Amino acid sequence: MNKLILLFFLLPLAASADYTGRVVGISDGHTLKLLAAGNLQVKVRLAEIDTPEKRQPYSNRARQALSSLAFGKQARVVVENVDRCGRTVGHVFVDGVNINREMVRQGAAWVYMAYLRDKSLFGVEQEARAAKRGLWVLPEAQQLPPWEWR
Repeated sequence: MNKLILLFFLLPLAASADYTGRVVGISDGHTLKLLAAGNLQVKVRLAEIDTPEKRQPYSNRARQALSSLAFGKQARVVVENVDRCGRTVGHVFVDGVNINREMVRQGAAWVYMAYLRDKSLFGVEQEARAAKRGLWVLPEAQQLPPWEWR
């Protein structure tokens, strides 16, 4: 019970801090691990986007796309909040590039409607669809967003 109370008070603090560090792990197409100052490991869920789940078509390619954009690189995470799994949710920047947006531009991610703040991402997704980039080359039946697939 005491841990739950402590977590309740620490979550707002975690949500208010931005992080800078090296990306040391990629879990899937929308989750990475950042090694920040003081050897602090931060699990980061990319905000406003979603990628195929592990058993969905294109999941490995989405993971590879995130890896090529961020793994082993210095990154800055602009924190939005902390999700129910305890992951930091934020926007990841590498060399000034918004990785969340870039994942959508490459066709490796959907705009996550339920958590969308930046409406301009719709246009980025539409361009990827029109250009048949990434998951948009899959047959239409396999382009099922993960929130519907789950």
